[in-house]
Amino acid sequence: MKRREFITLLCGAATTWPLATRAESDKMPRVGVLMNLSANDGEAQPRVAAFAQELQRLGWTIERNLQVDYRWGAGDAEKYRTYAAELAGLSPDVLVASNTSTVRALQRAARTVPIVFASAVDPVGSGLVASLARPGGNITGFSAFEFGLSGKWLELLREIAPGVTRVAILRDSTTTGGTGQFGALRAAAPASGMEVVPVDIQDPTEIERALAAFARKPNGGMVTVSGALAGVHRDVIIKLAAANRLPAVYPFRFFVAAGGLLSYGNDRMEPWRGAAGYVDRILKGEKPADLPVQAPTKFELAINLKTAKALGLTVPPSLLARADEVIE
Repeated sequence: MKRREFITLLCGAATTWPLATRAESDKMPRVGVLMNLSANDGEAQPRVAAFAQELQRLGWTIERNLQVDYRWGAGDAEKYRTYAAELAGLSPDVLVASNTSTVRALQRAARTVPIVFASAVDPVGSGLVASLARPGGNITGFSAFEFGLSGKWLELLREIAPGVTRVAILRDSTTTGGTGQFGALRAAAPASGMEVVPVDIQDPTEIERALAAFARKPNGGMVTVSGALAGVHRDVIIKLAAANRLPAVYPFRFFVAAGGLLSYGNDRMEPWRGAAGYVDRILKGEKPADLPVQAPTKFELAINLKTAKALGLTVPPSLLARADEVIE
């Protein structure tokens, strides 16, 4: 995407408008989007672009017949609350949440406005919807994955690093997704012959301390579960995995692109295109209660061979053959 086009897409985040534009925009449908990343995060820009491009494909052009307001929470719970209230105060027709934490903030701020989430872990268990087929309220969207997928991360870690018997699980203990994914990993660990140790990721300094202590004993590895803070702190986490020589598995491909060893998770752009489709349907009169929560259908396995070499690991040919992306 050209820089000029992307800047146009982000114009919806502006809070100051020329009077003529503001007067015109008051007549437009309005969509508020609460992101869990920061505006300058390289992973955020493709998501915004995918969302805007799909809206345009469906006939919505930002600033012409649709206004979109973005707020950027950067993994900060207080910002989620503040920005959710701001977006609700703009009288939007639809709100879009990037993950479970942001949808909860929007739910508290806007009880009746339709809300579409782009990615939520266990939306039924989290209480966001009554069921996947019939959400039943003002919220619907796209689930990230089932907790059962967490066991796959241990299998892949064992495959790429057979000597690992102890695994540090990096997760946010303050979220339902973080605690649920850790619980699933703990349940799956005995079958893999592994011991799992929780490491909270609220504070980068604490991550550094905990991983240094964990790495003092041999045969260690690491799994980082899905969550906003994992994405926000990914550069620190990847650097610490390398410094402590811990083979690590991550939930999404962008971790591997940033230097992580291996990832397995769903395509991160597809849910944003799906969210745009649901926004379109709601603006045309459909209700969130009647739009089923959709599960991901495409999962990606990515491997960074440079990182494997630095750790002294030989990637099995069978694993390479299954990879969707191999970074040399």
